[in-house]
Amino acid sequence: MRYVIISGGHIHDAFALDWLEQNKYDCMIAADSGMNFLHRNGILPDIIAGDFDSADNESLAYYQGLNDVQVMKLNPIKDDTDTEFVIREAIRRGATEITVLGATGTRLDHVLANVHLLGIGLEENVSIALVDAHNRIRMISDWLEIKKDEQFGSFVSILPVKGDANGVTLEGMKYSLENAYVACFSSLGVSNEIVEDVARITVKQGVLLVIESRD
Repeated sequence: MRYVIISGGHIHDAFALDWLEQNKYDCMIAADSGMNFLHRNGILPDIIAGDFDSADNESLAYYQGLNDVQVMKLNPIKDDTDTEFVIREAIRRGATEITVLGATGTRLDHVLANVHLLGIGLEENVSIALVDAHNRIRMISDWLEIKKDEQFGSFVSILPVKGDANGVTLEGMKYSLENAYVACFSSLGVSNEIVEDVARITVKQGVLLVIESRD
């Protein structure tokens, strides 16, 4: 089951609309003010969820008035963000792949928290990606292949999280590594490029962020 979550960060409308047109999903969930983007573009989600402290009142009233949209009102005093709740709810409902739009923006605390939420996918064996107009961000603890003709942008960066990474191998890329040690507090893996038809990233011990970017 493929789920898309519309979170409340910055959304470039033209990019997001094009992404939704090109990628089909089984279920769409708006996390709180993510519904604002959907409302102004005439898109009907399956679910809206959140404490609704940042959602536009007009958008909220509109979706609350539709029988086809499930409304999940959350207590504003809670230990998780609306985005975390929605990710876990999607997994509870059977999601095997989740894309999150609107997970980045000017609130760096929210951006970093959302990046950390990719770890839920590792724990639950669910593919999760954060996508915006310039980046696709994923997290791996084993391996990932990226086809050059399907990559997002021109650059691929790897960054260790949760400590140092061991046994890191990069194949099919301009700057290769073989069974390398990559320290967590290092910029070694930034701005690589795919030079073959398929690039393969492998890590034996540790966790890597894989960030595909374009300027």
